Amino acid sequence: MLAQHINVGIIGVSGYTGLELVKLILAHPIFKLSYIANTQGEMHLDEIHKMLFSLSHLPVCKADAKEAVDKCELIFIALPHKSAMTMVREILSIKPIKIVDLSADYRLNAKNYTAHYCPHIDTENLASAVYGLPEYNRALIQKSHLVANPGCYPTASLLALLPFLDYIDSSCGVFIDAKSGVSGAGKSLTENTHFPHINENLFSYSPLTHRHQIEIAEKCQTIGAKEMDIVFVPHLMPITRGMLISIFATLHSPLNSQEAYEILLNAYKNEAFVRIRKSPVSIAHVVGSHFCDIFVATTNKNIYINSSIDNLLRGASSQALLNANLMCGLDEHLGVPNIPYGIF
Repeated sequence: MLAQHINVGIIGVSGYTGLELVKLILAHPIFKLSYIANTQGEMHLDEIHKMLFSLSHLPVCKADAKEAVDKCELIFIALPHKSAMTMVREILSIKPIKIVDLSADYRLNAKNYTAHYCPHIDTENLASAVYGLPEYNRALIQKSHLVANPGCYPTASLLALLPFLDYIDSSCGVFIDAKSGVSGAGKSLTENTHFPHINENLFSYSPLTHRHQIEIAEKCQTIGAKEMDIVFVPHLMPITRGMLISIFATLHSPLNSQEAYEILLNAYKNEAFVRIRKSPVSIAHVVGSHFCDIFVATTNKNIYINSSIDNLLRGASSQALLNANLMCGLDEHLGVPNIPYGIF
């Protein structure tokens, strides 16, 4: 028999992913939100997110590892990189409770993390962390006490790319054109996210140097057992949320589009939240849901793979929730949004 409820907490509620986590957990049939914290100090939740007025009377505390462990059976960490591993290390030194970390701190091996972020201060827990892409790591997630929630761009890119790794010529580059809504840039205002700059505009940022490039490349190697030269260029779009990925690669030998379509169908035949489409995908068809939609087309040895997700849900918070369901032995679909809220 399932427990009537499981006490969970969120450390880091100030950002958009923290907001989405609060909303998802408040609606979850088993998880009970028992602890909310940030690094700033005590305040009311609706002071941070006004839409949550009257929906939760739980105070936002200043983050404290001991208090979190005392109140929770599972904790979501939604802090920036480096801050997250400091908190995770402190929590796990007190008690080995379940943690889903939404930062980048436990996604990469120590060498890659140090090269692209900073020196890692918790290599012991890093060594046991599981990369939380359920379609490929479900069994490991179920047994794990520390899950590294994937990045948004890597989620959409890997779900599209991994089924074709055996067919792609690794001597040629894999080119990923990625486009995200402004929420993917975070809540803090910058020149790029200032309304006069982003409105009616589209531009790339961090071309060939974005940190998600190494995450995609590393997971192609660890999950797909293939070393790929990933060429990754992200773009910012003048929409609030949603993500569109276009992948271009060269095949070892020709595949027709129907054969490529059937490869995707077979790869995800048992996956409720991956939808294989027969026409190019649309952000509007997935926003508000956990779905990843994928389309593929080929000509001779050229392959084009197209995917879309909600960057705040499938790319962050609802994926974290699904991972938590798996870690707690629950039906993985519990509380995971499955109805997009687009109007067409």
